[in-house]
Amino acid sequence: MRKVTLVLNDGSRFHGTSFGYEKPVAGEVVFNTAMMGYPESLTDPSYAGQIMVLTYPLVGNYGVPPFTMRSDGIADYMESDKIYASAIIVADYSEHYSHWNTCESLGDWLKREQVPGITGIDTRELTKILRSHGVMMGKIIFDDEPENIPTAEYEGVNFVDEVSCKSMIKYNEGAGKKVVLVDCGVKHNILRCLIGRGVEVIRVPWNYDYTCLEYDGLFLSNGPGDPDLCGDAVQVIRKQMDMSRKPICGICMGNQLLAKAAGAGIYKLKYGHRSHNQPVMLVGSEKCYVTSQNHGYAVDATTLGADWKELFVNMNDGSNEGICHKQNQWFSCQFHPEACSGPVDTEFIFDRFVGAL
Repeated sequence: MRKVTLVLNDGSRFHGTSFGYEKPVAGEVVFNTAMMGYPESLTDPSYAGQIMVLTYPLVGNYGVPPFTMRSDGIADYMESDKIYASAIIVADYSEHYSHWNTCESLGDWLKREQVPGITGIDTRELTKILRSHGVMMGKIIFDDEPENIPTAEYEGVNFVDEVSCKSMIKYNEGAGKKVVLVDCGVKHNILRCLIGRGVEVIRVPWNYDYTCLEYDGLFLSNGPGDPDLCGDAVQVIRKQMDMSRKPICGICMGNQLLAKAAGAGIYKLKYGHRSHNQPVMLVGSEKCYVTSQNHGYAVDATTLGADWKELFVNMNDGSNEGICHKQNQWFSCQFHPEACSGPVDTEFIFDRFVGAL
């Protein structure tokens, strides 16, 4: 196990050992407080360009499920077709694993996918720094290769363009109502949730002009990076809203893109929301839901137009967790109602959308 060092932009250094693929990498260092779900998180395209720090101390003890795909191209147990996170950092990696649905260790999987993994780092101290300073760029350097230093690039990079599909993909053809899904880095459980509710899904690239297609509703997916770099997608959403009143639903990045199409502004959170236990309140009620989240940007609800209102609010910091139009069936959520991994308390969002078609 080779010695490695994580170097943050502020000069902080954390020393550990490698248990994954051995290559230096750089990216935006973010932390996730979930107790489980590393296979789903690593394969979530929203982590593209990021080094993921897990605060739960013991990681790897249940291994990794088989990376099998359904006949329609959707993964059985993962959230995409590969690992999208640049690297993973844990306090204590468990080489020994046990689970009914496991087929290999986390370390073996990382090596096969050519993704670095670091163990032996005080992730609580690292998280304290990130919470105090905010997310920052970092580099993973192998101590015996001090001259091999990677270049960190995150700001200004359109990661949505990198992870989105490049051509139209159809699922469940001829099933019934048709839903156009704008792929900004869609998690596969979003596809499973829609297909499981009996609709045909037409998955299109993030900047595709779908307004000429025949469909019954529009779904805006999650995705990585800065929504302000997705101006093409926002223009098409505005075009669609000007043309018809078809139902629109967005998740995570989809919430931000819908808000931008409605004229609202976006800002970057200090250290983001990445966990399974974010409390979210339904505005106008006393209902509070425990949600799974993974995002670094938020909607500035004070900039919403008169025809729009907040739908959900984060109970920890008061940030926006969803918006809706006052007359039309256009609504969104910042959290992940499909979770995977995480709580599924808010999966009714899909029922509301499909019911409005």
